[in-house]
Amino acid sequence: MPSAYEQLLERYQEVHAVRSVVQLLECDLQTFMPPQGAGYRSTQIGVVAAVAHQKLVSPELAELLQQAEVQSDRSDPAVATNLREIRRDRDRAAKVPTALVQQIASATALAVEAWKVARAQSDFAHLAPHLEHLLDLERQVAEHLGWQTEPYDALIDQYEPDARAADIQQLFESLKRELVPLVSAITSARRQPNTALLQMPAPIEKQTAFNHTVAAAMGFDFNAGRMDVSMHPFCAGLCPGDVRMTTRYEERAPAVSLFSVMHETGHGLYEQGLDPAHTGTPLGDVVSLGIHESQSRLWENMVGRSRPFWQYFYPKFQAEFSAWRDVSLEDWLFAINAVQPSFIRVDADEVTYGLHVMLRFDLERQMLSGSLAVKDLPEAWNEGLRQLLGITPPSDAEGCLQDVHWSAGLWGYFPTYTLGNLYAAQFFAAANQAIPDLDERIARGDLRTLLDWLRANIHRHGKRYRAPELVELVTGQPLSPQPYIEYLKRKYRSLYGL
Repeated sequence: MPSAYEQLLERYQEVHAVRSVVQLLECDLQTFMPPQGAGYRSTQIGVVAAVAHQKLVSPELAELLQQAEVQSDRSDPAVATNLREIRRDRDRAAKVPTALVQQIASATALAVEAWKVARAQSDFAHLAPHLEHLLDLERQVAEHLGWQTEPYDALIDQYEPDARAADIQQLFESLKRELVPLVSAITSARRQPNTALLQMPAPIEKQTAFNHTVAAAMGFDFNAGRMDVSMHPFCAGLCPGDVRMTTRYEERAPAVSLFSVMHETGHGLYEQGLDPAHTGTPLGDVVSLGIHESQSRLWENMVGRSRPFWQYFYPKFQAEFSAWRDVSLEDWLFAINAVQPSFIRVDADEVTYGLHVMLRFDLERQMLSGSLAVKDLPEAWNEGLRQLLGITPPSDAEGCLQDVHWSAGLWGYFPTYTLGNLYAAQFFAAANQAIPDLDERIARGDLRTLLDWLRANIHRHGKRYRAPELVELVTGQPLSPQPYIEYLKRKYRSLYGL
């Protein structure tokens, strides 16, 4: 007779399997599904999401969890981790009615399809009713979950456990004090890059092949994943053996798709690096969205925009794309690290990127509190960007319609992007300390040494540690903005001769 703990894991793995079906349906929604399938897809997603929720909050699972907590040996880290996290997951889910879960799942499927149309046509009015409906549903979720200070706390906790809006605000303010003058100093520097070098002919089929080469060099296993095209790049890990990621292409901007691929591959490597023996349990799941984002930002920026990386890959890039054969490595490095206020977050440079996230954090916080109406979002967005970066989007497609997150029901998600940058800086500093010749290895095309270090120190742990514990375990220090600020200043002062 299996123990209560073994039976509990079996039940919880069923929940994970059903949730992964929801992810698969959502992946297809953004890649291959014909537009006229959106209506029924929303029904499918809603029904399957409701099944997962019902399984999680079932009396049978609750009873097994209670028995397992009494009977199990918690000195075993796997047992302790799984019991702690299943309890958290189940208790949170039990506060939210299944009908509301199903409503949200269905509404997001319709909203994502409406967002595609709205963005393509730069028509905010087409999306606004969907956002208003989702905002109402998310407020209901927050009320069911409960919060002490503001509704936002209940929602961000879904993505970054134990995070609070007030703490995020304080962190963002300290970053803003450093970033704004750094942006000003860089943009007024006498030495500026030639960004026209980023806009030259690059056949998409060649971009696709080169991107696959880089992703494979990073360690992505294409027998355990695939890469497709979508309007907004994403990565979805169904299990370590099935990781889906996407990118987007521009005929004259190969760096756009390449850095998108390196970003999503960072996510994908984390998903593929989880222990397959624990698939479907918390020990086989990611720590938080902030830690997840640290992996993508580390690979995209700290590796992908570095000199060592391009010492190895630039000759291969030039061989594929003839337009760059007479462009020096120095000019290319300066161009891909250009700091310029821009409209699109996913294309933003490292220095201004955090300001884009701050804008979204402020706006969604206001919308959740009721101080900003959805209909006023475009105007508030434009004004916020003008204050932060001194620019105003020429259209809503380049403004408040650029991200899919709110349409996908991801309210409270955006701060994890900046947290990811902070985690990444500390992790990368620790990796360099542990591997003194890391730069030389990367310059020889050896990216696997870094991946092995990430696998050993981050990926393999699953949810054994919460994010603050993991950061301190890996780096010896609690999370701090200082390593990230120092990284930016060191890199960009050198590039711009400040």
